[in-house]
Amino acid sequence: MKKILVTGGAGFIGSHLCEYLLQKGFQVIALDNFNDFYDPTIKRANIQEIKGLIRERGLPQSIFQVVEDDIRNKQGMDQLFARENPDMLIHLAAMAGVRPSIADPDLYYDVNVTGTLSLLEACRKYGVGKFIFASSSSVYGNNEKVPFAESDFVDHPISPYAATKKAGELLCHTYHSLYGIDMACLRFFTVYGPRQRPDLAIHKFARLLATGQELPFYGDGSTQRDYTYIDDIIDGVYKSMLWVTAADNRFDVFNLGESQTITLEHMVKTLENTMGVKAKLKRLPMQPGDVLRTYADITKPRAVLGYNPSTDFKQGMDKFVQWFRQYNRSRL
Repeated sequence: MKKILVTGGAGFIGSHLCEYLLQKGFQVIALDNFNDFYDPTIKRANIQEIKGLIRERGLPQSIFQVVEDDIRNKQGMDQLFARENPDMLIHLAAMAGVRPSIADPDLYYDVNVTGTLSLLEACRKYGVGKFIFASSSSVYGNNEKVPFAESDFVDHPISPYAATKKAGELLCHTYHSLYGIDMACLRFFTVYGPRQRPDLAIHKFARLLATGQELPFYGDGSTQRDYTYIDDIIDGVYKSMLWVTAADNRFDVFNLGESQTITLEHMVKTLENTMGVKAKLKRLPMQPGDVLRTYADITKPRAVLGYNPSTDFKQGMDKFVQWFRQYNRSRL
């Protein structure tokens, strides 16, 4: 296995994964459409950081390429797969976010379901036999049993985004069953860290704190999230790659979380303490589609993958704020 195609390779998780794989000696193709869900210059800056790393390490330029295209473009995918013949596809590209999916369910279905099907078809046609799919903890909905285990019933999503991720998992299983493509579906739990998308809570709140604005604070602060640091997510993705390539006829679903919960109130207090700024809260009611808590049972990925997250929330927030200050020094 030498050549890895990463969809969404310019995004938050994707850019970190591309850097990691390049350091591991893989040839990497980052596929991204640089859409305007958030400022595309942020994603282009991520790509420049990757290229800077390549220069710093004296790696050949040919080890990394960027393809600007849309996963729904079947002709473009045909051309890309025929030309590059990747050994593995890691599918991170998606329209993300619960609330925006309620506002535009057609777009979320088109990108997350039709786009995933387009990639699976390309893998079938061009013989790409290893596939990693980025799913989401949102598939658990308001699961009453905690922590959430991969064997739990997940047929009660409460947002279009969650429904599209469950649909993606089902499509992956179908293509594994029919065509023998080896698969790992990874349910990410609230990922944070350097390069986090600006619309996500920690980054958004840090920006509002830094500029003296009110923080939108939904509910009473008791909602809980299993915040997972980006380095632990990347480690889990890599270990799932090793698992998928270790044998044939493999399909499974794995949680990638920190297996600890942080309340909204505690998250804000941690951010206040780390940044040295007192928050001004704008208290708002709970929003449709928001789950009350996410909490990963990681017994299975620990046993099967050797996944072992090691960054506690305070350490992760310290690293995030350090990056945030450096990144925004000329922007705030």
